[in-house]
Amino acid sequence: MKNLVIVESPSKSKTIAKYLGKDYTVVSSKGHIRDLAIKGRDGLGVDIDNDFQATYEISKDKKDTVKDLQAKAKKADFVYLATDPDREGEAISWHLAQELGLDDSLADRVTFNEITRKAVTEAFNSPRPIDMDLVHSQEARRILDRIIGFKLSKLLNNKIKSKSAGRVQSVALKLIVEREKEIEAFVPKEYWSVDAVFEKDGTEFEASLTKVNGKKADLKNEEEAQKVLSLCQSLFNISSVSKTKRKREPRLPFITSTLQQEASTKLNFSAKKTMSVAQKLYEGIDIGSGEEGLITYMRTDSTRLSDDFVRAARTLITDTYGKEYAGRYRVRNDASSQDAHEAIRPTNLANTPEKIKPHLTGEQFRLYKMIYARALASLMSSAVYDSTGVTLSQNGCDFTAQGSTMIFDGYLKVYSEYDSSKDVDLPALSEGEQIAAKNLAANQHFTEPPARYTEARLIKAMEEEGIGRPSTYSMIIDTIQARGYVSLEKTSTKSRTKVFIPTDQGKLTSEKLDEFFSDIINVAYTAYMETRLDEIAEGEVKETEILRSFYDRFQPLLDKAYEGMEKIQPEKVGEICPDCGGELVYRNGRHGRFISCLNFPKCKYTRAIETEKKEAPEPSGIMCPECGRELLKRKSRYGTYFLGCSGFPSCRYMADLNGEKIVPKAKKTAKKSARGKK
Repeated sequence: MKNLVIVESPSKSKTIAKYLGKDYTVVSSKGHIRDLAIKGRDGLGVDIDNDFQATYEISKDKKDTVKDLQAKAKKADFVYLATDPDREGEAISWHLAQELGLDDSLADRVTFNEITRKAVTEAFNSPRPIDMDLVHSQEARRILDRIIGFKLSKLLNNKIKSKSAGRVQSVALKLIVEREKEIEAFVPKEYWSVDAVFEKDGTEFEASLTKVNGKKADLKNEEEAQKVLSLCQSLFNISSVSKTKRKREPRLPFITSTLQQEASTKLNFSAKKTMSVAQKLYEGIDIGSGEEGLITYMRTDSTRLSDDFVRAARTLITDTYGKEYAGRYRVRNDASSQDAHEAIRPTNLANTPEKIKPHLTGEQFRLYKMIYARALASLMSSAVYDSTGVTLSQNGCDFTAQGSTMIFDGYLKVYSEYDSSKDVDLPALSEGEQIAAKNLAANQHFTEPPARYTEARLIKAMEEEGIGRPSTYSMIIDTIQARGYVSLEKTSTKSRTKVFIPTDQGKLTSEKLDEFFSDIINVAYTAYMETRLDEIAEGEVKETEILRSFYDRFQPLLDKAYEGMEKIQPEKVGEICPDCGGELVYRNGRHGRFISCLNFPKCKYTRAIETEKKEAPEPSGIMCPECGRELLKRKSRYGTYFLGCSGFPSCRYMADLNGEKIVPKAKKTAKKSARGKK
């Protein structure tokens, strides 16, 4: 074996192997091979007193994978590490280098933003050493999450029976709970509008009261509205007609967060499904000529596009639609954006959605089509509208009508499917003209409370506040649901979208964290920590400095919480224990909720809850890697969640919610026995 190439995904390895040739063997680590150990003080796997020295251990389900990689690495003349082009991928490469005995300073790290022949070839022509600043940033994040996750979760479980807490997930929960409090505290206020319908030349149009005696209309009750009606019983005078041309610029190409938001609102995809489908499009699909990566890396917060793509797109736009459709190239990145790779775009514009549709699943086609259209539209000219504003006046009451007609579609030539705007036609009207209202009505309204978060709104809020990173949003949303802190549901039969509603346990968890940990579980501090992690990645600060600063702030708060947080008593069943006469209570155990005696451990009476219904499996949007059918989110008898193949029992594939394959104990035991016999 001349060259060994290690990637993290099995499907990605097939695509890359096609481009590298016979001198390269491409294999997969199947994700992370190791994690922080669960030992030492508090089971953190981190020596806090020794500069937060981390202890890692190979994951149980990766031991055979690591042995296989070690054997292959020994036979290879050179080993390349080609994991994903982000901090997580850099960390995986470092862990591989550690376990395979590779030199960190070797130029054996290759990265590419898209899996195409050109990108892969160029990457292997310019390998580099592992970027330890990126590794330290990922390690610092992992240690922060481990400390908060383990220590806070233990506290909350002991005091209020909550399952977990997290540095970012708890802030996301806080946003949802605070929004619910705003809704509960909201007091609607009455207000009135006066609306008119006019008609001219067979065209009806609407106008609404905007001013009374030169001041903004503010009608608080029916009496005020009726007074306006009494003033508007004769002909209206058209006091002004303004005409302007208005441009609508195309939206920028997708980044992770905007892709998740748009897929939620336009395709009805969950964030998890969006990332799962995008992952497959990135890693490669056989479109008739072998595996090919169809989109660039989908974990990005940069709107930058490569020069090659911009040139190719402009040529396509001009040749297909005409020069007038070619627009300017725009980039708009926030200060916190990482510009390591591009926006999400198709890797090859020749792979039009319709051309490759026969090779894609329905979900893959819909997402790819939207990504393709958005990237192309971002480089097209603006849509142009004739905008007309008309003011109709009578006795000091001004009504305004707005009309808008598209005169040039611009980028909407390719993006109209995802645009909900419509033309509003007005007839020809001129100043001084008089016109009668066909209908005039006063309408009562009440102010509405702030809207609950949909997935799209929550992702947008986290992005705007700098909470977490786009690549983590899907996992955060999944975690707060899996912990039973929020539910995602429709609030009425008429509603088309699902919104987050906090459960009682979610509210209690957020309130207790706010009471005792408001200094660190808040939007500002969480965003601040993301900035500090970025500084580690840039080599501007040492990870130990950030970790020490955090820990010295966190530990006193934890100590105070153990002393001051009241321990809630278990929920009472309302029955007497048949063994000792004590009260029976509900408890949570390894196998789910059950009934036991309040006097445990002195009295060991227990019984199952027979009335609880088994949760129905939920679609996950993730395809089974073994048979191609959809994985379903199921609840185990232990009260935890996992992904199981919908083809069960013919396919028995299982994975945890992070996508890591679960190997049943029986199979592990069988493997050990077989090795023992050998």
